[in-house]
Formats: sequence, C-alpha cells, structure tokens
Amino acid sequence: MLAKRIIPCLDIKDGQTVKGTNFVNLRQAGDPVELARAYSQQGADELVFLDITASFEGRKTFTELVKRIAANISIPFTVGGGIHELSDVDRLLNAGADKISINSSAIRHPELIDEIAKHFGSQVCVLAVDAKQVGNRWRCYLNGGRVETDKELFSWTKEAEERGAGEILFTSMNHDGVKTGYANEALATLADGLSIPIIASGGAGTMEHFSDVFTQGKADAALAASVFHFGEIKIPELKSYLCAQGIPMRIVNQ
Repeated sequence: MLAKRIIPCLDIKDGQTVKGTNFVNLRQAGDPVELARAYSQQGADELVFLDITASFEGRKTFTELVKRIAANISIPFTVGGGIHELSDVDRLLNAGADKISINSSAIRHPELIDEIAKHFGSQVCVLAVDAKQVGNRWRCYLNGGRVETDKELFSWTKEAEERGAGEILFTSMNHDGVKTGYANEALATLADGLSIPIIASGGAGTMEHFSDVFTQGKADAALAASVFHFGEIKIPELKSYLCAQGIPMRIVNQ
C-alpha cells in the first residue's frame, strides 16, 4: 500500500500565513518561509501554498514568496491562487513549485485543466474544490468560498479527472477550522468514484481525525493548517501515532 501523506497548508494573505474558521475570521499564523522550512524538517510529505485572496482581488500569486519558500524546503510544493492561464503555471513552476492548484479559474474555464495536463502533465494539475453541503448536495464555490456556483462536487471532480487533473484537493467549507473531523462520508464517495488521489482538507483537530480520514474517508493525503501552525499537533508524533494504527507513513529521521 502506498504511504499516506501529511500536508501542512499555508494560507497566505498580504504575504503572511493566516487561518480562519469556515473561510472567515482570519488570524495571523506566522512567517510562511519559516513555517515552510520547519515543516520540511519535521517530515511533512508535501506543502501547499494558497494565496487565498489572489482570485478575489484579481491579481497574480506572489512569485517572489514562492521562490523563497521553494529555496527553503526539500519536499514537493503545490501553489494555488490567481492562476488563470498557462503562463501563470509556467511562471510558478519556474519559481520552484512542483504542482499547481486551480479552483476558481477551472470552474470558469474548465478547458484550463486540459491545457495544463497537455503542456505540463497531469501530475502538475491539482483541482482544488471548496464545497459546502446544503441538504444532501455539495455545492462548489469560487473566490475563496465567496461565490456559490452551479457546480456539484461529485460531477465536477469526475469531469476534472476526465479532463486530466492529477489530484483533487477537496475542502469542506462546513468543516473548515472547526476541528471536529473531516467530511469522511463525502471523501469516501469521492475516493470510490475517482481513480486519482484525493487530498482531504477541513476539520482536523485531533490525531484520531487523521486516522479516521485515511480509514473511513479513504483519503490519500490529509491537509491541515491551524493544528500544525499553532503547535497543537506535531508532525513526527502524528506520524508515529498513525503508524501504530497500521496506516503506512513515510518516516524521516529528524
């Protein structure tokens, strides 16, 4: 069985790491370069950097910050926010990103998924989906959770896979920052319906939540932010716990 992945997420606003609850009430969480370096050293499997207001503010992702982070880490690095065309992807890959995460631009222009996969390979293209459950439907949102769309989680991710997306990063807006566990039922449905890896996001509060998302939610990777940023869970201890639960992990010597 492939090792499961633990992925800290740096949500960036105005050059600083921030974290909120249900996509609002943001608070400062530290210098992104220092956090990235620490996570790389602690044995994180990958790092995700999301410029969370780039699409809303209509500007490009902070290329210089991407370069500084890339120079300080030795793990795969995914960058998202304000990516609208192939030249944005090229610019960020040249700055040191390994993968690109697209969300709002993919909903508006689904063919962008095809173009990225064709030019750079599916492994570069991560489709990020911010979705909120209303009744029995999961509705997808644009611009950092600000704008509801007519896209539905399961059909949209299936279309993205068919267009060439290499991974799905699914954030449950209902669970974001609440720390009561991941959206495991929806995640398991995604995993059963798709053949590409699923990254779970939204809801991590305890080590048990990570165990549950890999077993009940069938996720390939678990992304979290505040529990790592504020020292509530240490990555080496988390990985040791998960290994003891029989979940395969990549362990690095500190």
